[in-house]
Amino acid sequence: MPKHKERGLWATIQQKLTEAGLEVELPDLSGLDPANCKMICMPFGLSVSLREMERESRDNVVMVRVDGDTVKSLDAWIETGAVKSRSEAAALFIREGLAVRAEELSELEGALRDVERAKERLRRKARSVLREDEGKVRTETEE
Repeated sequence: MPKHKERGLWATIQQKLTEAGLEVELPDLSGLDPANCKMICMPFGLSVSLREMERESRDNVVMVRVDGDTVKSLDAWIETGAVKSRSEAAALFIREGLAVRAEELSELEGALRDVERAKERLRRKARSVLREDEGKVRTETEE
């Protein structure tokens, strides 16, 4: 699609969404292939996720290493008062990121189930082979 038509398409999308009462923030799309883009509508603000996090216990620990810019961003969220700690900020944005990518994960879940079934078949086969080897060892030592 020619560049001028791409810009026209994005402008039309932005206009229609604005007319429908949706706040639209489009990044600089120059150089992007529209076929490789995904438009996601998310609720405005993080208050829903923050309330959900307050209702649920966060007992699981996940250790992550992040770069300096990410730490600065997490600290900035603490400074705003929206979150109390880096841990809470990280949990919030992990939650939000997973929500954005839920469709892709859903597509992969079938493959993950196939992998788990294959692992279970492998474990059963290994147990079977080990039992057969045990029987051979006993028979050889009894002779």
